[in-house]
Amino acid sequence: MQFFYSLAISVARYAMPLLARGAKANAFVQGRKELWKQLDSIPKNATVVWMHCASLGEYEQGLPVLQGLKASKPDYFYLVTFFSPSGYEVRNTHGVADLATYLPWDTKKDVKRFIACVQPKMALFIKYEFWPNMINALHKANVPLYLIAGGFRSDQLFFKPWGRWYRKLLKSFKHLFVQNGQSLKLLRQIGINHTSISGDTRYDRVGASKAPLPFMESFVGNRKCIVAGSTWPEDEAVLVDAISQTPKDWCWLIVPHEMHEEKLHQLMAKLPEESLRYTQSKELEFASCPVLLLDAVGMLSRCYAYGDIAYVGGGMGASGLHNILEPAAEGIPVVIGKNYQKFPEAISLIDLGGVVSISNSNNCSKQLLELIQNEGLRKEKGNINSAFITQNQGATEKTLTLLNQVI
Repeated sequence: MQFFYSLAISVARYAMPLLARGAKANAFVQGRKELWKQLDSIPKNATVVWMHCASLGEYEQGLPVLQGLKASKPDYFYLVTFFSPSGYEVRNTHGVADLATYLPWDTKKDVKRFIACVQPKMALFIKYEFWPNMINALHKANVPLYLIAGGFRSDQLFFKPWGRWYRKLLKSFKHLFVQNGQSLKLLRQIGINHTSISGDTRYDRVGASKAPLPFMESFVGNRKCIVAGSTWPEDEAVLVDAISQTPKDWCWLIVPHEMHEEKLHQLMAKLPEESLRYTQSKELEFASCPVLLLDAVGMLSRCYAYGDIAYVGGGMGASGLHNILEPAAEGIPVVIGKNYQKFPEAISLIDLGGVVSISNSNNCSKQLLELIQNEGLRKEKGNINSAFITQNQGATEKTLTLLNQVI
């Protein structure tokens, strides 16, 4: 299995530059060309703590832990790597990381070179990052590796009869911090006992205070606002009718997950005529438009504070539900699509009543109209969500209690 995996990665590494199409794929390729030059900037005598995240969402998940480590060891060098361009290109590291760059290809050669350059004292992988060659190389180099806020499901390869090779990877971790009892039980059933329940560090992150956004204050004014965040075309298709039925004293902020110009044009063509794009309009115009399309990255989490209802995208298609904890922390009701079964926080909040799942355009319009018309219902669902966030905070402290003993 190791041989075939390494072969596949090597083929992908050399084929990707030839096949890359589109801005995201090109960024994926070009960014890794700068990696080795960036790593040369690490001081030779530095003590490096390395955190790896798939993308921006996982970075936000790991950030509270990284902040805690830096508070206890401010003289260390903190490296953050991303797999995805969407994480790397929005790499506002909040003054924590000394360097943010891409993860190298998971070939034995690149992995060996990376570890030789970085020489990390500790490695933190966030949630579900399992790169076999990197994990094996860290283990051989005696670098302690920790999984932060891990989440496991019974349908993953680790728990299949043919998943022995994947299970072996888990034994190379020094400790696995997991989000819930189900994950802990699954791991212990396959003999992985160096694990503990920490909870999900995202609850601590979303509960932190955020800087205001003056443009949102200008846009919303005295109106009520629905913030539709991280939407995909499948989400936008079910929102169009609801937008057309929205009362005049309400407004919409739509923040697409991907900012491709062609898709932005297509979305604008479906919206009311008076709708505006953030980057192509003056702030003075915002107060009079029914829908503002936020075609800029890095501000969504701060926008939810101005919302009275949130729609979180990803659940109407197969891309995966995006972060519902950010709007939930603001104490507002959350509406999502129908595909949420892999997200325990969504399951819990639907059961509690703070989150509403919709399945089609008619259902979406009905549910949103009910929330628009019923202030008491909005407050009830918002209170459920904010209480849920508060009850689940504390994962960062549990994680740091162990890490600070070994750092």
